[in-house]
Amino acid sequence: MTTLRDKTPGFGVYLHWPFCAAKCPYCDFNSHVRHQPVDQTRFAAAFRREIATMRERSGPREVTSIFLGGGTPSLMEPATVGALLDAVAEHWTVPNGIEVTLEANPSSVEADRFRGYRAAGVNRVSLGVQALNDQDLRFLGRLHNVAEALKAIELARETFPRLSFDLIYARPGQSVDAWSAELDRAIGLAADHLSLYQLTIEEGTRFQLLYDAGKLSMPDSDHAALLYEITQDVTAARGLPAYEISNHARPGAESRHNLVYWRYGEYVGVGPGAHGRFIENGRRNVTFTEKMPETWLDRVETHGHGVIGGEVLTREEEADEFLIMGLRLTEGIDLTRYEALAGHPLPLRRITELQDEGLVEPVGNTRLRATPRGMIVLDAVVADLARE
Repeated sequence: MTTLRDKTPGFGVYLHWPFCAAKCPYCDFNSHVRHQPVDQTRFAAAFRREIATMRERSGPREVTSIFLGGGTPSLMEPATVGALLDAVAEHWTVPNGIEVTLEANPSSVEADRFRGYRAAGVNRVSLGVQALNDQDLRFLGRLHNVAEALKAIELARETFPRLSFDLIYARPGQSVDAWSAELDRAIGLAADHLSLYQLTIEEGTRFQLLYDAGKLSMPDSDHAALLYEITQDVTAARGLPAYEISNHARPGAESRHNLVYWRYGEYVGVGPGAHGRFIENGRRNVTFTEKMPETWLDRVETHGHGVIGGEVLTREEEADEFLIMGLRLTEGIDLTRYEALAGHPLPLRRITELQDEGLVEPVGNTRLRATPRGMIVLDAVVADLARE
């Protein structure tokens, strides 16, 4: 199991299953509802073909984590999950015991299905709980209730070595006391990891339509910031401190796959709408695939992959991305790595100014991180550091 002391970026494989039983009103992920059964055998074969293509592009690598996201991967049959994991192991080196995460919704959880995922090689599950009261679950468009969420959490703890679940806060009308109580209850249920996200209005979602029409009122920025501060205080006091803006874990239980992203490691993305970032011919390439599942399927069957675009990043673009991702972590960034990517160091004058404002702080002689105050305004901190 990785710890924050092991700061190697790693190489991850992301597999995107794009289907959901219903579209949540806050969600802007690439997810699609199908009222007829999905041909999982055909899709699994397409995943295998695209995995083979990505292996040709990435070259031989040792995988440090695999993540099955969506969509709702727990709508897959265990045999489909097994086929995808087998394909990854056929094309890259996959050491025993690496983190293999599957996202699941409580409404699609079944004991036999969970046991099947475990047998296929999944050793960590991430449950989309989102709230621990039924009224807010209905508001968020979730198909489960609290009783079903609690049952899913219990079953996950019995089946998998590791468990995480998500909650959304800063919901309309949510008080500090109500969130504190809900969060305290969640920590009592959590095994080792919680992902706690502030509700935001994303473009193209049903919530955006309601918000623009004046039918959805959101907490003001001061109240949202207070809820964020309460989140940090409660989780730290209960032994699940933040290691990233929205993620909290007991020491040693941090998500290895998400650390690949935030430490600016390499990863391939496979499946409809998946993104990848990996070194090819000595340069960091960005790839993204066709979003529409059936169109992606046709493209893979015809061309061997569904990649429809991408770019080769410049050194400055790599350095900017490294800064944006790495400052989300409480461990911060390695200043020497930034200099190696950008070809120049971060401006000392700007670092000093931000230190004087209490927004960043050094960690030893070679690292820099955002302070708790800086995390709240991280976009502005990053913009200031990256400014010419």
